[in-house]
Amino acid sequence: MGRMAVENEQHFGCGYLQKFRLYETSSNFYMIGRDKSRTCWKVLKINRLEQTELIIIEDSTTYSEFDCYDLLRRIHGGNMSTGGLKFVTTCYGIVGFIKFLGPYYMLLITKRRNIGTICGHAVYAIAKSEMIPIPNAMIQSNMAYSRNENRYKKLLRSMDLTKDFFFSYSYRLMYTLQKNMSNHETGQAIYDTMFVWNAFLTREIRSQIRNSIWTIALLYGFFKQVQLSISGRYFNFILIARRSRHYAGTRYLKRGVNEKGRVANDVETEQIVLEEALQGSPVQMSSIVQNRGSVPLFWSQETSRLNIKPDIILSRKDPMYEATKLHFGNLVKRYGNPIIILNLIKTREKKPRESILRAEFAYAIEVLNKDLTPESRLKFLHWDLNKYSRTKGTSVLAYLVKVAVNALELTGFFCCQVFPSSCELQCGNNCNVNCAIEDLCILDEDSNNLNEEDKENGQVDGSPFVKPSAFQKGVLRTNCIDCLDRTNVAQYVYGLVALGRQLHAFGYTDVPTINLDSPLANDLMKIYEAMGDTLALQYGGSAAHNKIFSERRGQWKAATQSQEFLRTLQRYYSNTYMDAEKQDTINVFLGYFQPQQGKPALWELDSDQHYDVGRRGSDFTEESARLIIKRSLSDGNILCDTNSPIDDANAENMDNSNKPLSGKTPSCDMGLSGSTPEISTCGSEVSFSRYTPSMFRRQLFPDTEPDQYLQTEDTCLYKRRDSFNCSNFLDIDWLSSSGNSCEEETYERSALIGSLSTGLSSGEIKPEASLENGSSSLPKGKEPADEDIDSRPLTGFSKRFVQWVNRGDLFFP
Repeated sequence: MGRMAVENEQHFGCGYLQKFRLYETSSNFYMIGRDKSRTCWKVLKINRLEQTELIIIEDSTTYSEFDCYDLLRRIHGGNMSTGGLKFVTTCYGIVGFIKFLGPYYMLLITKRRNIGTICGHAVYAIAKSEMIPIPNAMIQSNMAYSRNENRYKKLLRSMDLTKDFFFSYSYRLMYTLQKNMSNHETGQAIYDTMFVWNAFLTREIRSQIRNSIWTIALLYGFFKQVQLSISGRYFNFILIARRSRHYAGTRYLKRGVNEKGRVANDVETEQIVLEEALQGSPVQMSSIVQNRGSVPLFWSQETSRLNIKPDIILSRKDPMYEATKLHFGNLVKRYGNPIIILNLIKTREKKPRESILRAEFAYAIEVLNKDLTPESRLKFLHWDLNKYSRTKGTSVLAYLVKVAVNALELTGFFCCQVFPSSCELQCGNNCNVNCAIEDLCILDEDSNNLNEEDKENGQVDGSPFVKPSAFQKGVLRTNCIDCLDRTNVAQYVYGLVALGRQLHAFGYTDVPTINLDSPLANDLMKIYEAMGDTLALQYGGSAAHNKIFSERRGQWKAATQSQEFLRTLQRYYSNTYMDAEKQDTINVFLGYFQPQQGKPALWELDSDQHYDVGRRGSDFTEESARLIIKRSLSDGNILCDTNSPIDDANAENMDNSNKPLSGKTPSCDMGLSGSTPEISTCGSEVSFSRYTPSMFRRQLFPDTEPDQYLQTEDTCLYKRRDSFNCSNFLDIDWLSSSGNSCEEETYERSALIGSLSTGLSSGEIKPEASLENGSSSLPKGKEPADEDIDSRPLTGFSKRFVQWVNRGDLFFP
């Protein structure tokens, strides 16, 4: 039976530190940290005499409170000649250390606020942070601070840690509930995951003191906890969105996939339900995980002041879809099979934009599935949500419910029951408290061999007995173009269907469904809407387009249209005028760009890819700098002076993200939760004459055994080379009336893509040039839909409007 790993950071007997006091002398910083019970006190010393090096020493002694303050008194006495020991600030954790062109700086959390609790473990947001230079005042006065140094400092400070960042001292927020209950990785290993945003900032201190008890693992995304009820019974509902730090950035500067299989706007969403149980009673807990991310192809968009709807460009030739394969291989590693793809982008347009990606993505899936075993093949549904939402008298949500039901039947969800002695889960990054939850896979097998006395006592070999009832295996991956507006609607419906199953498993309801018109469905919609707005602001620069949600609530149509129009303007302004600097900030914070003396400054580079150096100096005008924002091609990472991508080697080993999608089914992995060579670009033109003809229908889950089903699927998918499915896991007959019939979506890939590539350089496929004013009118009588609102060119913006964009204030009083 697996046992909890104990790392060298735990040898001193402390659990985890969560409150700190910083003191200074002329030669050192002294940080005093204690645990929650005030029984464990530790001391960290940071050298202040070095100009450019970071030297950190941890005292190996574990002090009592009295001994610790006695030590401080002695330090004060020994430094009286230089001013003694001075108190600097109280803090609640180290975010990390960073260096630009001069000294190192220390980033601290000086105020926090509690935003939730998971199984007894508090979750916090940052209320205030501070950046403190390490060298003392005399050393700093002798250092030549350049204009660039101050600009880098200003750039980093623009990363607002008080918005959408969250952490926990004892619960591993970077892992799903299922993985936390079945995996015991602690300490520095958790910083190597894709969701810890300060992995780079904490690397120096972790490598020097060989533990992570002084730092906090910072996540970025969304966290919300509320108490909900159904039929008079209450439960705790938690929604977590974890944004990946890999290939992170803003809307038009980060698109598609890079050569390591990382995609833009990659967000894992976990919905946790915790039972409100009586004291002493077993506690039920459940979670369901879903994923969103950019279309995993090499594509990009350019934007300018003249075009509010930029062309979509397939910007790199990858005929074997190796990067796409890496991406889905990573999803299989994280979640297991099946991987279900819900693709919501448009299928037919007067001027091809999204439909180009739709055709190429569909073909990529077909190519990948050919090399996979039947049980490992990617499940998919290509469905034009935008087109269907314009059809009067129909309900997008009702049809998405059907999709969600079938997807959930394939993946399942996590649900278990925990006895009170173990309801406080195994602690997270630094914990060594009395919690010994064993591997659930093993417990499930061993529970069959328990005698009745052991079961009544809830003990397994002296450990709390956990009885799992279900596990999630596989994941639903949803995307539209931005993976914001339409994607959020689909994720809400999936969450609603899952919640019905979760509450039914708890015994709260007699049927595993929740009516779309119920108060609980409305409460859930508000939470998902808030998540959608938050994620959209992070990636797109405005709140989400919530037309479907607004119409569901019965909001006045004119008010909805006005709201959508203003959000389109806000997003356009942010993408055109603000995203370049926002991308620079993200690149510095994540360590993807590290300033060096004698090298071009970040703002002097033409794009965040750093392949070509072009001037964008401090004396440029806004007009010339922002007239056209250079796109960030999705085929590379930011480079340092070694000319190799900055990436954590441990992260690659931990994540196994670069493993190709294998035809073999991986073993049972309860972990929901060297660099890859660059893909070769052929010198010759890639032929786009491959045909994407009409698509045929298949039955919804035929009454056959799984092996028979997969064999049937194999025959259906690949018997006809000239056919292309809209879905290979559900019946699409009920979509026909919405204009999503496969027969109505006959696309010749060669005609759609090849004809558009005429006259372009090798490796780029671009639709015909935009109209001069960049706008395209909708047919008369049709309303603008989500993500599709046009606008005439704007020539200037008032100060009030700019403030509204920056702060999110109401435009009108």
